Amino acid sequence: MTTHASRPAPLTVPFGDPLALGAMLEALLQSPSLPALAKGIAHALAEAGAAPATVAWWMADGTSGTVPAGLAPAADAALLAMLQAGGDPVADGADGGRGVRLLARDATGGIALLLPAHADAALLDRACALLAPVADAVLERRHLTGSLQALARSEQLQAALFQIADMASSGMDLNAMLRELHAIVGRFMYAENFYIALYEESSDALRFIYLVDTVDPVIRNANEFISMSVMERGLTWYCIRDRRPLMGALDQLRAQVSGPMRDIGEECFDWLGVPILVGEAVRGVLVVQSYIERPRYTTSDQALLSYVGSHILNAVDRKLQQEELERRVAERTQALTLEVQERQRSERIQEALYRIAELSHTATDPDGFYQAVHGIVGQFLDARNFYIALLSDDGEWLHFPYYVDETGGTAESRRVGHGISEYVIRRGKPLLVDMEDPAVRAQFEALQASGELDVVGQQSMAWLGVPLVAGERVLGLLAVQNYTSGHCYSASERDLLTFISYQIASGLERQRAAAELKDANAELEQRVEARTAELSEQIRVREDVERQLKYQVLHDSLTGLPNRAYLRDQLQRALAHGQREQGYGFAVLFMDLDRFKVINDSVGHLVGDALLQEVAARFSRCVRSGRDMVARLGGDEFAILMEVNGPDAALRMGQRIVKAMEAPVRVQGKELYSSVSVGIALSAPHYTQPEELLRDADIAMYRAKAGGRDRIEVFDEALHARALQLLEVESDLRRAMERCELVPWFQPIVRLSDGGVVGYEALARWHHPHRGVLAPAAFLPVAEGNGSLEALDWAVFTRTLELLPSLLRPEQYVNVNFSPRHFGAPGLVARLMALLRAHRIAPSQVRIEVTEGALLENAEKIGEVFRQLADCGVMVALDDFGTGYSSLSYLHRFRMHTLKIDRSFICDLSPDDESGSTAVVRAILALSRAQRMEVVAEGIETEAQRQALLALGCELGQGYLFARPAPLGAGPADR
Repeated sequence: MTTHASRPAPLTVPFGDPLALGAMLEALLQSPSLPALAKGIAHALAEAGAAPATVAWWMADGTSGTVPAGLAPAADAALLAMLQAGGDPVADGADGGRGVRLLARDATGGIALLLPAHADAALLDRACALLAPVADAVLERRHLTGSLQALARSEQLQAALFQIADMASSGMDLNAMLRELHAIVGRFMYAENFYIALYEESSDALRFIYLVDTVDPVIRNANEFISMSVMERGLTWYCIRDRRPLMGALDQLRAQVSGPMRDIGEECFDWLGVPILVGEAVRGVLVVQSYIERPRYTTSDQALLSYVGSHILNAVDRKLQQEELERRVAERTQALTLEVQERQRSERIQEALYRIAELSHTATDPDGFYQAVHGIVGQFLDARNFYIALLSDDGEWLHFPYYVDETGGTAESRRVGHGISEYVIRRGKPLLVDMEDPAVRAQFEALQASGELDVVGQQSMAWLGVPLVAGERVLGLLAVQNYTSGHCYSASERDLLTFISYQIASGLERQRAAAELKDANAELEQRVEARTAELSEQIRVREDVERQLKYQVLHDSLTGLPNRAYLRDQLQRALAHGQREQGYGFAVLFMDLDRFKVINDSVGHLVGDALLQEVAARFSRCVRSGRDMVARLGGDEFAILMEVNGPDAALRMGQRIVKAMEAPVRVQGKELYSSVSVGIALSAPHYTQPEELLRDADIAMYRAKAGGRDRIEVFDEALHARALQLLEVESDLRRAMERCELVPWFQPIVRLSDGGVVGYEALARWHHPHRGVLAPAAFLPVAEGNGSLEALDWAVFTRTLELLPSLLRPEQYVNVNFSPRHFGAPGLVARLMALLRAHRIAPSQVRIEVTEGALLENAEKIGEVFRQLADCGVMVALDDFGTGYSSLSYLHRFRMHTLKIDRSFICDLSPDDESGSTAVVRAILALSRAQRMEVVAEGIETEAQRQALLALGCELGQGYLFARPAPLGAGPADR
C-alpha cells in the first residue's frame, strides 16, 4: 500500500491544455521504472513553468537518485534518508530552506519532490495533487509485477522439488538423475559448470558423484573418494570446513574464507558454493561457476541453491541406497545361485554314484555297464574320448574292454609296457596332463627320454587318467583325453573322476564276484528259473483273465483305454454338469493317425496293433491324471475329454498330442513314423447330446487332414488365420531361396575298417533369420505342398556344387537328395550336367540319392533317367532301402550303383547277436554283391554296430558314431 502527502480538494488543471495534460499523464503511467518516472515528472514540471524542483527516488535494495542528478547541501541527503526510512516530511521551505512533497511510497521504494526555498507552494501543491495518483499507480504496478515474478519463481521451484522427489523414487539410474538435477538447477541460475560432491566424515574424503566443467579438464571418478588433504585450502575445502556458503569473484572469495586460499583448477569469473547440511553435519557441497563475464551470482541464487541442496541430497541418498540395495541383492542372488549350483552338482554327483552302485548290482553284461559309466562321466566333464583299461589276473596284459574315440581309433589288448596308462597303473595315482603347459610338456618329454614313458597311439593335447583301485590292488585305469588345443582338464575334474573311480572299481569287483557266484550256482538258478517261469505263466494267465473281465465292457482290449461307450457316458455327465453349473467348460479332441492304413498294409496288422498301443501310451502321458480322459474310438481314432476355461487349453493339449508323435515308434526292429491330425470341439449351450460334440470334433479333424495333416483345427474357429500363417511360412521359404538361406550340411560316408572318408551326403538346412537352423521336416512339407520343392532342391544342389572344391578330395564324392518330382520334369539330365560343367565338377564326384517312393510313380520314365545319368557318369543311390514297397524287385529293373541300408535295420545290430535285423542285413549284402552294387549302412551310432557290420562284410557307413551333419568349416567334433 503506497502512502503520500495529504491531498487538497480537486484543483483546476495546472498545466494548460487538457489534451497535452492527458498525454503527459499517460506517458508517466507507462514509466518502466522509478528513475524513468522521476525523469518524466521533472520534465513535466519544467514544461508547466513551475519553480525548479528536484525529483528524488529510492528503492528497497538501497539504490536511490535524483533528477537532476546530484544533491547539493547535506540537508537534502538527510531529507532523502528520512524518506527512505519511512519518516514523515516536515520541511515546507517557508523559512528559506528546502521544502519536501512526498508523492508516493511503499515497501519497494518511493518518489518525492525536493522544493527550493520561496517556491510557489500553491502551484506545487496542485501539481502534487495531480502527480501523486500517477506515482501511486506506477508503484502499485511495480509491486504487482514483482509479486507475480516471485510467485512464478516459487511455483517453478516447487515443481522442481516435486520433480526431484519423483526422480528419487523412479527407476531412473543415478547418472541420468544427476544429469536431470543439473538441468533443474540450470533453470534458476547460470549452471553450465556444476558439480556435486558428497562428504564422508569418517574417512574425511570427498566423492565427486557429478562434475560438468566446460573449461577445466580435470576428471573425477564418480566412485572414488578423494582425501580432503588433496584439496586442502581450496574453495570446496573451505566450504565444507567453514560450513557456510561462498560466493563472488576470487578476490571477494579470499576475503570470505577463514584462512589462506589455494587456487585449484582454472581461474573463474564468478563462483558460488553452498554446503549441504544435515543438522550440524556437512554431507556435501553444490557448486556452480562461470568462466565468462556475465551478471554475477546473487544472494537469492545462494539461498535458492542452499534450499535445493537438501532436496538434491535426499534424492541422491535415496538413489544411492537403492543402488546399494540392488547391488547387495544381486550379490546375494549370485551367491545363492552359486550355492544352489554347487548343491545341485553335489546332488548330481551323489546320484551318479548311486547309479554306478546300482549298475554294478543290476548290469547283466560288462559292455552295458561300461557304456552306462561312460554316459555318467560325460555328464560332468568332456568324455568324447573315453576308455577303460583293465589288467589281466596275472598282471601281464592290459585289456581295453571299452574304448570310444572321436577319431575312430581302436585299442587292442597289449602286453604291459611303458604307455601312459601303464605309468598311472604302476604309480597308483591320478595323472593330469596338459601338453600346452610348457612345464608339463618338459616333464613329459623327460619321462620319455628316460624310457619310463612311451607314447602309444595318437598324441593327445589333454589327458586325464585315474587308477581303478579296489582295496590294495590296482585293477586298471579310467581315462579321458582331448586332441584339440584350448581344452584341458582341471584339478576339480581330476578329483571328481577319482571319486567316481572308487565306485567303478567296487562295481567291477562286485561283478567279478557275481560272475564266480553265478558259475557256482548255475544249476540252482536254472531250476529256479524254470519254476519261476511256470509260476509267472500261471500268474500271467490269471491276471489276463481278470483284466479282460474288468475292462471288457468299458475298455478297449488292445490299448486298455476307455472305449466309445465309456467316453459317451462321460460326455453325458459333462453336458449335465455344464447345464447345472454356469461357466463350466470342457472340450473334446478327436485324433486320427496320418498314414496308418499305409503302415498297416505295408508291415502287417500285428505291427499296426503295436503302433496303436504305443500311440495310446503317448497320448496318455500328455493328459492330466484324474482330470482328462483318453479313449480309443476304434481303428486309429482316439479322443480326449478335458476340462477347459477356453480354447487355449485345448489347443495346448492338441500341440502336446502332435509333438508326442514326432519321435519314431520302434516296432519289431523298425522305426515307424506317423503324425496325427487333431480336431477340437468346445462345449457350448447348444450341445445336448454326446454325438453332436463327437461329430463336430470329427469334422474339425477332417479339416486338419485336408489342410495337410499333422495339424490341429478347432471347429467353427477362424481357419482363415491359419491359412494366413501357412502363407507366411510359404512366403518366408520363397524369400529364403532368394536370399540363399537354404544351405547344405554334410555328413561323411566312411570306410568302416579305418574310418577314412570316401564321400559325403549333402542335407538341406534352412538358416531362418528368426527361428535359427531348421531341419528339413520344418519346411519340406510346405515346399511340397506349394510346389516349390523342385526349386528348393536345385537351390541346395547349386550351393553344394559351389562348396565342393573346398570339401572334396579328388577320390571323394557327394550324395545329393532329389525329390521324386524331378524325374517327371523334362531336361533333368541336361540341366544337371550343365551345372556340373559350370562349376567344373566331375560327374563321378556327384551321386543322386532317391527314396523307394520315387520308383513307384513312373517306373519306365525313371528307369530311362537313371540310364542317362549313368551314361553321363553320375551314379544313383537308393536311400532307406528295405522300408518301402517290394524293394528287392527294383534292383533288377533300375540301373543303380549304391544301396543304402535304412537305419531301422542297423540300430539292433551287435557282433554276437543273430537277431532278425542281422539276417535282413546279411541278405541285403548278399543281394548287393550279386548285383555288384556298393552298400552304405546308415544310422551307425555305436562301435558295436560298426563291428557287427564289418563282420557281415559291409564296407561303408555313415552315422553319429563318425560325425553329425555340419556346415562346411565345422570341426570334427561338430560333425
